[in-house]
Amino acid sequence: MLTRKQYELLMFVHERIRETGVPPSFDEMKDALDLKSKSGIHRLITALVERGFIHRLEHRARALEVIKLPENTAQSPRFKSAGFSPALVENTGSLRAKPPVPLPAGAMMASTANTSIPLVGKIAAGTPIEALQANGNEITVPPDMLGAGEHYALHVTGDSMINAGILDGDTVIIRKADTATNGDIVVALVDDAEATLKRIRRKGETVALEAANPAYETRIYGPDRVKVQGKLVGLLRHY
Repeated sequence: MLTRKQYELLMFVHERIRETGVPPSFDEMKDALDLKSKSGIHRLITALVERGFIHRLEHRARALEVIKLPENTAQSPRFKSAGFSPALVENTGSLRAKPPVPLPAGAMMASTANTSIPLVGKIAAGTPIEALQANGNEITVPPDMLGAGEHYALHVTGDSMINAGILDGDTVIIRKADTATNGDIVVALVDDAEATLKRIRRKGETVALEAANPAYETRIYGPDRVKVQGKLVGLLRHY
């Protein structure tokens, strides 16, 4: 049986992975649970690992995999009132939602029901690079990785998003959008000339594009200089 804080953390991690394809940072988990330090998050994660709800993936930054949810998740009043969408849960509590961890790229060929989406080009997870242009190539992805709307894929170059679980050489799956919520990882077009993959935050008349690597500084722009071109929904990785 989980404590209230263990349950809240499990559901926060689960929902963030469902929405963005990557786990939240320790700072985001700390803020979501209103804790004063990250040591409390470490203890909660350890407890969830010991109880078989979460698995830590070795040698990867901030890599957590939700293995199962509590059996009564879909009926929980707290779950509904918090605004979470009930996951598909078997009687054993095993999670049947889409895989929360990057799929090996070779696995894309294993299913005959894969969907093709445009592979637009490269996106910088570091210093912004040239604006994106369609190159006519396509990539196949599992259909359960895609939701409503149009999608496209980009190869990632650079390491500025490693603490968000996004590594140099990954392929990110992007849902086309021109708006985003604070904290979303987005494809941002700067000055109609440079594209970058960053976490976006708006405050007053400024737009901040945040890296997930302390080696990179947050860049601040005026509201007219940044255009959202899509939101991260998943990623693929070669092993």
